[in-house]
Amino acid sequence: MNNRYFNFFDAARLVRAFSLEYFNLSPFDHYSRSEKTDTCFYEQLFGAVNIFISDVAISREKTARMLLKMPEIYQGLLSDAESIYISDPAATSVDEVVSCYPGFFAIMCHRLAHLIYLEGVKILPRIISEYAHSLTGIDIHPGATVGARFSIDHGTGVVIGQTAVIGDDVKIYQGVTIGARSFPRDEKGDFDRTKKRHPTLCDGCTVYANATILGGDTVVGRDSVIGANVWLTSSVEPGSIIYYGRNKNE
Repeated sequence: MNNRYFNFFDAARLVRAFSLEYFNLSPFDHYSRSEKTDTCFYEQLFGAVNIFISDVAISREKTARMLLKMPEIYQGLLSDAESIYISDPAATSVDEVVSCYPGFFAIMCHRLAHLIYLEGVKILPRIISEYAHSLTGIDIHPGATVGARFSIDHGTGVVIGQTAVIGDDVKIYQGVTIGARSFPRDEKGDFDRTKKRHPTLCDGCTVYANATILGGDTVVGRDSVIGANVWLTSSVEPGSIIYYGRNKNE
């Protein structure tokens, strides 16, 4: 692995190829794809993957598999952008969401990074996620599982951990942490890195500003609302409304 030759500047070029050249996201609703732009994105993705795999044949195979999944990724991004637009009265168009919204940019980078992560490529997905983090203040680990029509409003200070699972139609606001609690170590002082450490947010949940939800066993039930500044370390039933200091269902 020769990762010293891949940095944030390279991540920026790869993300640009992904968003503008391959998906032609601006204007967002005039999607067209040409053989030339396909090749450009393919070669950039392959080049990045090969830095960390150092095996041309395996890198080509992984890149080809990822390329086959790009139409699905594109449709997911369309749904994300439309969801943000529908839920934000300040947005004037989907194009504005794509061009200006840090939440959408972070989600876009995550969907690319997560795809690479699932191919078992080390470090590269994290570089992409930290590139997005550096620009937006939104920290989504590439291992996090994020469902369809995901919406991050404002976004600064959002943290989503590696083993978090987020369902469809979830919306979160600035400062939200989907994190881990203190984690036990074994007799050698090491963590069990295979264990789920971060919460699950089921479909339709809304989490307001600066809420903190912790723990791998914590499940926020479908269509629940977690209010601003809530500290939550235990599961809540579907349809719950949790305010700071009280649970409406109690």
